[in-house]
Amino acid sequence: MALPATFKQLGLIPGVTLIILAAFMTEFSIDMILRFSKASKSNSYSSVAGDAFGVFGRTVSQVCIIVNNLGLLVVYLIIIGDVLAGTATKGLSHHKGLMEEWFGQQWWWTSRSIWLVLTTCFVIAPLISFKRVVHPIENELTDPSQMKAIVKTSLMLCSSVYVATSFFGFLLFGEQTLDDVLANFDGDLGIPYSSLFDDVIRVSYGVHLMLVFPIVFYSLRLNVDGLLFPHAIPIVYDNNRFYSLTACLMGFIFLGANYVPSIWDAFQFTGATATISVGYIIPAAIALRDNHGIATRKDRFISWVMIPLAVLSSTVAITSDIYSLVTNNEHEF
Repeated sequence: MALPATFKQLGLIPGVTLIILAAFMTEFSIDMILRFSKASKSNSYSSVAGDAFGVFGRTVSQVCIIVNNLGLLVVYLIIIGDVLAGTATKGLSHHKGLMEEWFGQQWWWTSRSIWLVLTTCFVIAPLISFKRVVHPIENELTDPSQMKAIVKTSLMLCSSVYVATSFFGFLLFGEQTLDDVLANFDGDLGIPYSSLFDDVIRVSYGVHLMLVFPIVFYSLRLNVDGLLFPHAIPIVYDNNRFYSLTACLMGFIFLGANYVPSIWDAFQFTGATATISVGYIIPAAIALRDNHGIATRKDRFISWVMIPLAVLSSTVAITSDIYSLVTNNEHEF
């Protein structure tokens, strides 16, 4: 939901180009992980990194996955709060949430914190309490060779959705596009049944995030447990560890959703660090390490291109984030 705001910053053509480039790089990264997983007989991302770089590689990959997933789940909860309770932009303009539109302004009924508590306790908590939410897709396939076709189809579908969402979101709202474009759907769009259309979009996306939340949380909990208790029995067999870790992580995510100003701020820092590392730097480094001698000349060439590109984009993003923070603080004082 932050992609239309990204297009507002970059422009349409650079934005579309970057999404397509990211899709090609992601396909290469996934292909590397799958090939080296098979060669090393590993069943997880961190295991592949551990096979290539030992304990250090395993730990770094787990930390990056944890930071990435934590940031993503904080963003999910922020968006759910925006949908239900509304949001205010830096210009102090208020964008109504569904509860305020449907039932009017009530301090308890339209409070962001109240709805985050209710959503966390009665929707998300029961879903993340299941001990077996997902299984690796490749292990579920009768023919593992189908995985490449599944990856390509998924990337094409995701890229198409990202481009369409970004393009039409920015085209619809222009310079008024907010960090979370769902917050823009609180007024008259100038079309028949505009109010109904607004509500359907926000409700469907909010429900979608609630259902996706447990899948991302599953990976987060597994990696935190692997980092803190590397030699313990699997977490699904230890109820005390399972529920205490679940409660601590959910509490951290809840606090983040209440105190992080917007999804743009969360995406800036997690995207510039952990996401780039998990998505591009670590897979390329595994290919260059090539413990099993399966990397081709093309693999090594793409890896050498990918790592500097990822480091450069990360450095630019972090520098820009720090500059923005310093500039904003100076203006406040």
